[in-house]
Amino acid sequence: MELSERVIRTFESEGYSSVYEHQDSAGAVYEEQSSATDKAVFVTDGSITYSLNGRAKELTAPKRLDIPANTPHSALVGPNGCIMILAE
Repeated sequence: MELSERVIRTFESEGYSSVYEHQDSAGAVYEEQSSATDKAVFVTDGSITYSLNGRAKELTAPKRLDIPANTPHSALVGPNGCIMILAE
């Protein structure tokens, strides 16, 4: 089974109702936002740097980040783009 498939199944088994693969180009920027629900991100290729509570956290494949509900966060996609599994 492929890594993406395993991650999707893991997130689904953890109770996330929306799980999908997403791809971004190098340098894509996500402005600060927050969500009323917990989120999880698993990078399968490339990298992305999240800023949570003023602290930078770089995710390079294969890494996971859990973002608690109501946590302001922003992100910057790395120089080679990023493919990730997102769960909400």
